[in-house]
Amino acid sequence: MGTPELSPDALPSPAPTKEVTRLRDISPQQWKSGAAAWLGWMFDGLDMHLYVLVATPFVAELIGLKHDETNPEVRKHASMIMAAFLFGWALGGGFFGRIADRIGRSRALVFTILTYAICTGLGAVAQTWWQLMIFRFLAALGIGGEWAIGASILSETWPKKWRPWIAAVLQSGVNVGVMIAAAAFYFMADLPERYVFLVGVAPAFIVLWIRKAVPEPEEWAGAREAAAANAPRFSDLFRPPVRRITVLTLVVCSCALTAHWAFLFWFGQHLRAMPELAEWTPGDRNRLGGIAMWVVIGASIVGNFIAAAIAQKVRYRWAIVILCLAYCATMTATYCVPRDHNALWVGFVAIGLCQGVFGLFTMYMPPLFPTLLRTTGAGFCYNFGRIAAGIGTLASGALASIDYRLVLLTAGFLFIPAAAFALMLPEPPDEVS
Repeated sequence: MGTPELSPDALPSPAPTKEVTRLRDISPQQWKSGAAAWLGWMFDGLDMHLYVLVATPFVAELIGLKHDETNPEVRKHASMIMAAFLFGWALGGGFFGRIADRIGRSRALVFTILTYAICTGLGAVAQTWWQLMIFRFLAALGIGGEWAIGASILSETWPKKWRPWIAAVLQSGVNVGVMIAAAAFYFMADLPERYVFLVGVAPAFIVLWIRKAVPEPEEWAGAREAAAANAPRFSDLFRPPVRRITVLTLVVCSCALTAHWAFLFWFGQHLRAMPELAEWTPGDRNRLGGIAMWVVIGASIVGNFIAAAIAQKVRYRWAIVILCLAYCATMTATYCVPRDHNALWVGFVAIGLCQGVFGLFTMYMPPLFPTLLRTTGAGFCYNFGRIAAGIGTLASGALASIDYRLVLLTAGFLFIPAAAFALMLPEPPDEVS
């Protein structure tokens, strides 16, 4: 007998409760859930970007080419480590997402944070490039899982009418984490690069509070009880009517994330390798890279709220399309011709503003899936895009041996198919324009 097609009715959710309309009416449990998700995302941003900031100098040290950061071998190994991180992120999203759908959001959140905190800290003791690659892969498992869980917690506990603004606030957590990483890098610029990874242990200290104070969302608990005898399986993501959502979301995420991570990984390397900086000390070049990251991420925080405002006006789908096309245009304008490093700062601000599109993904994707496939579906689709981004990083590593600028210019065009496929997706249910 064949497996019956999955229908939304087969995955019941509890009866919706009356949503609050004022901030002061938010319950203590909702505040705790929101704080846990925001802190988790903040530490995601911290731990994911520590390697980006020290990639080429640290890898050069590990493979015996210290102070020769432009060597093609350094770029190749640095891109391999980054690709392993992105692959781990993808696997972690699916693995921990499934765990969260089975054992609960709060419990799974604790496991993800401990995983990426401990494994990021281990980067400080890496003696070879492949050891660092293993540690980054393991850290990424936790980071990928935390993204999916944090997004589901907020989409299930906070008012649906506020989703665009919730997405902006949640994405700002990542941005704050990246800025903390950049600040740590700035003040540690004269120390050996490996010490930066010790900063990544900090998230481990919040898990006790999360485990004690953060309840499971009522929506998850009710749906789990109602569907106890007919729990959905991972394979249901690829059966009607969910299959179309899964495939389209995979394509959008793969294109957008490949382009986005190409920028985040290579723009700092491009800046530090510019000819006019050849006489600068390594510490000064590192500080400049840290400042550039601050500029991009500072603009990205503003971009999160601009994206939310656009989504309120034209709804999610068109907001994502507009911002993907804008991201493409700003990367093209910034890297279409060689420029002095002083001429890049306006481009950094413009690109950062466009990065608010990823804040919209946070609240847009989970509600597209049935409740008991929500964390699994959103986590798998968003984080599967990391596999494409990882492959793109490997390919761009070869291209980077020719010209960093060419990598950045080419990557920007991937936002065009991302925008095209986003047009085919629906608006999430219960959404208010």
